[in-house]
Amino acid sequence: MTIVPPEPGEPRRPLGPRDPGDAWVVAETGERYWGRFGAAGLLAVDAERGILLQHRVSWSHFGGTWGLPGGALHEGESAVDGAIREATEEAGIPDGAVRVRFTSIYDIEIWSYTTVVADVVEPFEPVISDPESVALEWVPFEEVDDRPLHPGFADAWPRLRERLTPSLG
Repeated sequence: MTIVPPEPGEPRRPLGPRDPGDAWVVAETGERYWGRFGAAGLLAVDAERGILLQHRVSWSHFGGTWGLPGGALHEGESAVDGAIREATEEAGIPDGAVRVRFTSIYDIEIWSYTTVVADVVEPFEPVISDPESVALEWVPFEEVDDRPLHPGFADAWPRLRERLTPSLG
């Protein structure tokens, strides 16, 4: 594994100081994973409206796909705290609007991604609050597969949906 910071001029969140977690982890096979300390995303579940998806800007990793608001964890930050921080930064999720139900972890030893699944307890409208989103939408559960999904989310979605289904009725 190699840790590689973004190249000078490589598109990234343009505002604010760079966190030490903002770096690529490169596997021996050459695959790149964003987040030196891993990454996490928030799957916000609203029983009436579906799940909140983010349409990723073209310059982002797998740009043009739909996925979850999320990103690199800060050093020492828990996956739950990181997912909620990132979702607040990217989608304007208000404090206290979601309650964590469970987490799902994808771990490849050199890097991990945690999906934090949370129920919406105070309905809100997402707001594009940084340059990483083209759109934010509530997508009905049965329409999620109709979108061009981020490959990691596309792989995880069937298992996540199965875990959600009993509570959806």
